[in-house]
Amino acid sequence: MKRRDFIALLGGAAAFQPFVAHAQRVPPRLLYFTYSAGYRHQVIPLSREILTRLGGDSGAFEVTASEDTSEFSSDNLARYAAVMFFTSGELPLSDAHKSALLDFVRSGRGFLGVHSATDTFYNWPDYLDLVGGYFDGHPWHQAVTIDVADPGDPLVAFLGNSFQVEDEIYQIRDFDHQGSRVLLRLDSRSVDLGKTGVHRRSYGWPLAWTRRYGEGRVFYSALGHEPSVWQDARYQRILSNAILWSMRG
Repeated sequence: MKRRDFIALLGGAAAFQPFVAHAQRVPPRLLYFTYSAGYRHQVIPLSREILTRLGGDSGAFEVTASEDTSEFSSDNLARYAAVMFFTSGELPLSDAHKSALLDFVRSGRGFLGVHSATDTFYNWPDYLDLVGGYFDGHPWHQAVTIDVADPGDPLVAFLGNSFQVEDEIYQIRDFDHQGSRVLLRLDSRSVDLGKTGVHRRSYGWPLAWTRRYGEGRVFYSALGHEPSVWQDARYQRILSNAILWSMRG
């Protein structure tokens, strides 16, 4: 994604260092954490490449991809403006690491989760408060229609009212619908609701949302199982917008 694609989000930022060349500005850093304690998604290496390219081509952020849990010390996290999880299972973070992550977000930094980030830390209640919901099965792996639940939100406004995609579609349980702003939702008319494993809930099937955690900004997208989704310019733009939003860009 080129720099001009970020103008809508970055246009309000003033040039506050007129004597420093713009190219010399150090972009904010994103820690992309892809440790898999449960199921490991084959698309992870591709996702690293794409996120790194999106940041590099735009110059708007810099990606550090890691599976080293030592990144979650307070000192190391201070180098980043946001953390993104593509994780699974009970990650081997110490209590100190967990506290450092929560303090990082509460203090005003960003947290983003993609796909199996909701299939993570079932035994850590504070993580549910952070991300907003847990994975609850994926009965559909097919082409579906996704409704843009909040077409006025700048993260997804470019999508119009709906779009089609083929992916593994997550259901979400324990969803904090009151504390979350749903951006994307499955159009239930595009799937078989009688299929085994379908769980009907009052809030339907949210697929992307934002929320606040202390002073921090949180974004989650359930999409991202298939390589074709990561290669889709629309998904790349959603993630780029969300990364910048979480960094307060």
